[in-house]
Amino acid sequence: MPDEATEPLLSGEGAEESRSERPQSQRSKASTRSKRSEESRESNESTPLLSRDAGERDYGDAPPIPGETNGEANSPAASSLRSLQFGRSSKKNSTRWPTIIALSILGPVIIVILCLGFAAPAVMEEYAKEAMVFEPTNLSIDSFTATGVRARIQGDFTLDGSRVHKKPVRDLGRAGTWIARKAESGKSKVQVYLPEYDDILLGTADVPPIVVDIRDGHTTHIDFLSDLSAGDLDGIRRMAMDWIEGRTGQISVRGVADVPLKSGIFGLGTQSLAQTIVFNGNEIPAMPKFNITKLNFHEIKLPNEERGMAADVSLDLTNDYPVKFSVPPLGFDILVPNCAPEEPYIRLADATTEEIHVEPKKDVKVQVGGFIRELPPTLLAICPQTEKSPLDTLLGDYIRGDETTVFVRGSDAPSDDTPDWVTDLVKSVTVPVPFPGKTVGSLIRNFSLADVHFSLPDPFAEPGAPEASPRISAIVKALVGLPKEMNFPIDVGRVRADADVYYHKKKLGRLDLRKWQKANSTRIEAHGDVEAGLAVDSVVKNAPLDITDNDVFQDVVQDLVFGGKKVVLGVKAEVDVETETALGKFVVRDIPAEGKVFVKPISGGNLKGFSPQIGSLRILDTTRSTLSFEAKINITNPTEYSAMVPYVNIKLLSNGTEIGHATARDVAVVPGKNHNILVEALWDPKTPKGLAQGAELLSQYISGFNTSITLKAHTGSIPHQPSLGHALSNFSIDIPTPQLTPPKNPNRDPSNPTNPDPDPDRDPHAPRFIDDATFHLLTSTATFTLLSPLPHSTMIISFLNATAFYNHTEPVGTIFYDLPFEVPPGVSESPKLPVDWDITGVGYEAVREAVGGRLKLDARADVVVGVGRWREKVWFLGRGVGAGVRI
Repeated sequence: MPDEATEPLLSGEGAEESRSERPQSQRSKASTRSKRSEESRESNESTPLLSRDAGERDYGDAPPIPGETNGEANSPAASSLRSLQFGRSSKKNSTRWPTIIALSILGPVIIVILCLGFAAPAVMEEYAKEAMVFEPTNLSIDSFTATGVRARIQGDFTLDGSRVHKKPVRDLGRAGTWIARKAESGKSKVQVYLPEYDDILLGTADVPPIVVDIRDGHTTHIDFLSDLSAGDLDGIRRMAMDWIEGRTGQISVRGVADVPLKSGIFGLGTQSLAQTIVFNGNEIPAMPKFNITKLNFHEIKLPNEERGMAADVSLDLTNDYPVKFSVPPLGFDILVPNCAPEEPYIRLADATTEEIHVEPKKDVKVQVGGFIRELPPTLLAICPQTEKSPLDTLLGDYIRGDETTVFVRGSDAPSDDTPDWVTDLVKSVTVPVPFPGKTVGSLIRNFSLADVHFSLPDPFAEPGAPEASPRISAIVKALVGLPKEMNFPIDVGRVRADADVYYHKKKLGRLDLRKWQKANSTRIEAHGDVEAGLAVDSVVKNAPLDITDNDVFQDVVQDLVFGGKKVVLGVKAEVDVETETALGKFVVRDIPAEGKVFVKPISGGNLKGFSPQIGSLRILDTTRSTLSFEAKINITNPTEYSAMVPYVNIKLLSNGTEIGHATARDVAVVPGKNHNILVEALWDPKTPKGLAQGAELLSQYISGFNTSITLKAHTGSIPHQPSLGHALSNFSIDIPTPQLTPPKNPNRDPSNPTNPDPDPDRDPHAPRFIDDATFHLLTSTATFTLLSPLPHSTMIISFLNATAFYNHTEPVGTIFYDLPFEVPPGVSESPKLPVDWDITGVGYEAVREAVGGRLKLDARADVVVGVGRWREKVWFLGRGVGAGVRI
């Protein structure tokens, strides 16, 4: 661009002199156009002065001249200028904004120059309207003034007679303009009004003297400075708000001017003129597109030594126009929506811009600095009839990736060089700015539960209460990804969540973590390709797990108990996080999180690892067929999980037949060894088959055989959770029958040298309840040392029919005794039981040879045992019972 200090403001005459070589070619061109125009159809008298059809090459609304192509009638400058608009395709027919400004100023002046200086004003006016072509090439703002701006307008002016439809008008116009050669306007003011807005004054332009070559086909380059002053700011604000909010259907622009004219040495006086241009909705430019290229939040210290938050933003604005100017520094308020649309916006932050330099047809770089002193109370207040604050809504839309809207309103300018009228104008306009959301699929990168502790429902809880559901205690671990734009300290104080639990993509239930839980957070700095993050740990206690699909739960239990492999549960949650930053504490709600919970199988699928042992047994009550007792059981939990069992009732089965049930209350199971777990059980075989199977189990058990019982849940296993009990009832768990622990015989204490063990070679398969036996040959009796496993109850043996064997097969003798005798707790001696010897057998000879010594015998017996009112007939098979033989 030439230097305004040395270049004349009016370059029309210089342009003509420098084009002294052009007339011949232009006359040739004019001649060609003249021939073409003779073949054209008649012109319409209503043809407008200024063309708004950027897609055609005839410069106006008249149809194309026959024989003339589009490519011949247009110039690169016109094509480029007419293709410019904010946010619209260049293929649409619309008037471009630089054209609007330039023609609004120059159009009335040029028409007066052409129309009022000739003998036939009406004919010349028609000729001027159809022949005039003005192609703006550049529009720039030289500087801002106290009342407006100083603009530089550049363009090419041409009269093209071939565009005139009527031959008489075309011929007369060419002749008149050839004679006059040039026309000159004096210094004038052009006032621009908006008829749709009560004829408010949009602005005033000072136009310097202009000289143009008006001969057909001659081009004058126009280059001048004009002072543009803003008009009615309130009216401009109303128009701007209608435009911003999309309410502008069409705009009429009316220019009014008093222009002094002369042609050559002939003065033509001062002429008053007016020109109106109508722009339809699709011809009005849209808001410019922008792209955020940099966004950085960081902590700052405010002048009062308090902490605040600052943001540095870089924007690229699309500029499709050949305009050049600089915008002085401006100040803005950043506003966000309130609870309801009709409520005033909430002022969140202050922002300022640096000086903005706009270059023709280049993206505009805008640097914005903003800061937040504190979060307004209205931003954090819960809205009526909702559970969210305006901040919750704003952040919720952002983290879900939805487009949010903030509002920008002008405020006091940060620089004294900014004109007051600019500040007043921007302060009166509020512009909505769409702000793209951030997809947060990776905001919480990891979400898991560790140190899981399960609790069964409380049997005394009200139905529907949280305590009536299974509960989980665990450490919630989350790794929150911090966007690279966040470069400030942040801590997490509390968390809560609603989590859905899935197995194989099927929903298992809902984990209620809605209670606030304290949390600890540790910042992890970025490294490599991994962004910075915040590791958050929170201890959750007794979170209810609502099972919604019993079939899925059944699959989980099946794989946990019998699968022998790791079970992976999926968790999808919406997490609320209470954060603390320089702005104070506030809650970020409904952050989507997705993770996995790895549950190790119970004992690798092998339940024998529980190794239950009965340490103490107490009979509570008896009937003829039932036996109620309580026992303290020691077990080993081979898993890493603990559980709290308020109440559970399970069936006891033997070989598929129910023989009783057991109940446990308030049991806490931890990994590893668990001692003295109190269990109540009822021996109650209800059917004949159950009675027979119960007797068989007891017989095998007291004979030292490896036996097992089956544990099976039922619909009443867990109070208020029949569906959970039903799901568990599909599975049965076989465990070895817990071994009763009889007391030690003090006579068999190896550590006591005065009472050494008289039978160190005792068969390990020998019954533990018969510690020793003594046979008396002369009296044909036998006594037994019995170790009762019942520490608090006396057993009664009311019938005994037994046979002793030597070497497993050789009968020794039989014992038949039908008088009841008691077996008290601890170590006791049986009465002398009569022995009927088999003196013909090898066994009897072995007994005789062992007089004064010991031998091992086997025994087979039918016995009726009882406790209290309960009686049961069982069989007994013992091997390797140590026996002493006396005379």
